[in-house]
Amino acid sequence: MSSRRLQQIIPSLATSDGAGVSLRRSLGQSQGARVDPFLMLDEFSSDDPDDYIAGFPSHPHRGFETVTYMLDGHMLHEDHLGNRGDLLPGGAQWMTAGRGIIHSEMPQQESGRMRGFQLWINLPAAEKMKPAAYRDIRPDEIPTAALAGGGEVRVIAGSIVVDGREVAGPVQGLSTEPLYIDVRLPAGGRFAQALPAGHSAFVYAYEGPLAIGPADEARPLSAQDAGVLSAGERVEIHAGDGPARFLLLAARPLGEPVAQHGPFVMNTREEIEQAIADYRANRLV
Repeated sequence: MSSRRLQQIIPSLATSDGAGVSLRRSLGQSQGARVDPFLMLDEFSSDDPDDYIAGFPSHPHRGFETVTYMLDGHMLHEDHLGNRGDLLPGGAQWMTAGRGIIHSEMPQQESGRMRGFQLWINLPAAEKMKPAAYRDIRPDEIPTAALAGGGEVRVIAGSIVVDGREVAGPVQGLSTEPLYIDVRLPAGGRFAQALPAGHSAFVYAYEGPLAIGPADEARPLSAQDAGVLSAGERVEIHAGDGPARFLLLAARPLGEPVAQHGPFVMNTREEIEQAIADYRANRLV
């Protein structure tokens, strides 16, 4: 099986979003910093409530999916459909904006650590105007598997094989066939995983440095950087002298044009203009 190499590094940049939430953005910081069908990845992490307390008040989306994965802290999600869900430590929220959704994500704590990620995944043109949908994924719904050399992996979407046993995440059956896993390695640990040869893939290191590729030619990836992987059928990821944690994401690329204006992601400028007009006229949803 051919091994994937580290093809490109996208360093995350400090920025803010929502009502002033401090975060680091890797994918999505520019139009060229995308990995089809992944549009954006934000990491938020702070012990200072001033960095997160204002949260993400009501705002619209159309044409893609958002995935919020919490490590620490507590957020409340509400949307125009009447959905209301708690994002607890270790849990996730998978939302399909489709033709339109208006939602908010607001912290439910006044102190302590708030830490997690938000990922945007594009929808194919044929699905951009489908009805909006939402799923609240409890921490106990996300399977955790111990790795033979130490460490563990959590599977949010898709399936992997660990020691000959398939571990399937709660999110399955989507057209982009996403894989979303969270891996923890001890110092000097190694993780190897088969990936569909035609799928795009990237790694986001969020604790400790990594090296990606076969051991004799592995390339380093620093914490808070996204590493875009080359084509291939498997990936090898190595921790350095200390423990490491990272996200590994892969999905079937769409190969379609992307037109984006803030929270709207369509295929043409005309569709973006229609989304803006629909929102202003209360027709978005």
